[in-house]
Amino acid sequence: MCYTCYTYNRNEMNQHKYILEPYNGMNTRYRCPVCQKRDKTFALYIDSETGEHIHSAAGRCNRESKCEYHYTPKQYFTDNDIPFDASQSKAYKPRHDTSRQMPVSFIPVEIFKSSLKEHESNYFVKFLIDSFGVDATSKVVSRYFIATSKHWRGATVFWQIDTQGKIRTGKIMLYNAATGKRVKEPFNHISWVHKVLEMPEFELKQCLFGEHLLIDKSKPVAIVESEKTAIIASIYLPQFIWVAVGSISNLNAEKCQILKGRSVVLFPDLNGFAKWSTRAKELSHLATFIVSNLLEKNASESERKQGLDIADYLLKFDLTDFVSVAPESNENVQPLAKVELIESIEKAVISSKPIKLKSESWIKEITELEEYFSNSNGLPKEQIRLSESEVILNISKFVENHLSIVKSNDGKRTFLPYLDRLNALRMRL
Repeated sequence: MCYTCYTYNRNEMNQHKYILEPYNGMNTRYRCPVCQKRDKTFALYIDSETGEHIHSAAGRCNRESKCEYHYTPKQYFTDNDIPFDASQSKAYKPRHDTSRQMPVSFIPVEIFKSSLKEHESNYFVKFLIDSFGVDATSKVVSRYFIATSKHWRGATVFWQIDTQGKIRTGKIMLYNAATGKRVKEPFNHISWVHKVLEMPEFELKQCLFGEHLLIDKSKPVAIVESEKTAIIASIYLPQFIWVAVGSISNLNAEKCQILKGRSVVLFPDLNGFAKWSTRAKELSHLATFIVSNLLEKNASESERKQGLDIADYLLKFDLTDFVSVAPESNENVQPLAKVELIESIEKAVISSKPIKLKSESWIKEITELEEYFSNSNGLPKEQIRLSESEVILNISKFVENHLSIVKSNDGKRTFLPYLDRLNALRMRL
């Protein structure tokens, strides 16, 4: 890219939240969904704050192709009933019908599995080990399937896995191993697995990061913006199921459908409280939403400018402080007192009123699991590690035993771990 184009794109990014993806080689141009020309003539709109594509249909075809297809962010948000701030982007008139729904695409499981290694070269994993030790890091790596990418040296893949175990996509990000901060110079290091693999026909439909953990219905859900924040917060506060939406504007009805009927606590980044409070009201037909004002109430002006999140505060404390809290110890932790921090969060947990499971039937889920294991072409004969402390020696016997127990004790909360282990095994296979 020439210096003039680079300067123009930087200026445009400063003026508008949603822009056409700046040209950086043919891997930033795609096949147009209308004219379907084999040469890449299609530029997608991105969120200039995150670098994420808005949608595979939101973009503009090169006018030289005589197609003139142009579907703007405002039109996409309007068509999909997503709130849109008209001051953030220019509006254009659509020139083609874009209502045709394409089947959702998924990442092949072989690609997913091949990424779950080489953690020793993963900068984000190194940061976690330095912060929490090997054992805690190992557990959270397994829980969220934190993966490694060769796209940039030391890069991390945050897989988006739905409750059916389907891999929607993976976000590739690069972190500083020492600070745990994102690498944004000389450019913002964010990309997507389907983009790196050059899958132009890929029909992306994102889900929550950590959505696969929602098979556990015994805990309230906590939503944050970034994947990194969800992972760190889950280490400190395991009384929540921590998931992430990816950016402040990604808290929407489509992603939150999976939360129907559940209790949810929102932990917005600083300066995101007002926006997520409004969004919580709009989504109240889906779930019970509580918006934490913990950061908003305690932050300094400097911290507001930095846009800190709950993970930035949690990292100020030693992990052992969250196992046993002594009010008289470590009194000088600033800017939030340790006891106030923990009590505020515990209050949110209590007020979120977790769903009662005694009257809930698991029959549908049990039937799906039964069909899955019976249709598998022979379960593995070798042992498999389910978690850091659980190894299955005889998979066939394990499945038979656990299915028998959950069928005999349908809906009884005491036996929920048996159902969770079956779901965890399914994910592993």
